[in-house]
Amino acid sequence: MHDQRRHQRIRFGKPLAIRIGFNGQLGSGYLENLSISGFMVRTEIPLEVGKNFGCEFSIFGSARIDTIAITVSCLGDLFGARFQAGPISSLLVKDALDQALASGHASSVSMHTMEGKKVLCVAGGLNASLENDFSFCLTKSGIHELDLSGVTRIDPAGLALCRNAMRHHGVSIRASSECFASAWQNQALNASVLPHPPLRAAAQESA
Repeated sequence: MHDQRRHQRIRFGKPLAIRIGFNGQLGSGYLENLSISGFMVRTEIPLEVGKNFGCEFSIFGSARIDTIAITVSCLGDLFGARFQAGPISSLLVKDALDQALASGHASSVSMHTMEGKKVLCVAGGLNASLENDFSFCLTKSGIHELDLSGVTRIDPAGLALCRNAMRHHGVSIRASSECFASAWQNQALNASVLPHPPLRAAAQESA
């Protein structure tokens, strides 16, 4: 999954509310993902491609972001939008996203080629919200390794995604954060098994 966008899209572990104003209508919706340049929003407000609308949201307690966006795509009640505001709004969005990733409330995934191997890199929260990303990368892209060095929060669903990748797709873990290593170790102890083996050997022993 090579993301060709200029800015990486960030996903959220739970829906992020957004207020919308368009063509005299006021309503609300939920952000599906977000980047410095734009976002995907699900709303009942009938936004129109090529037209501006106002939006207001906060990212897990961040300063309120009140800006203008233009609709660039539409699929049912799911709309793609690009920010029309200037550098101040971009800085607010960037700072809020950085904080959300650091706290694990948001997640970022990207795929890179390292030493001839396809590596899926995960930052922020590792949870059920990434199930579709993992599925696509495992079945369509054929990844070889996981880089989890940027993971800041993980839950049982996130651990399950990694176990599935290792056991059923032969994926190994290239690197991990202290957060992930601790959760993986606790999982092993709770299951009354030995602590996990060296990262690159984990896939073979889990098969």
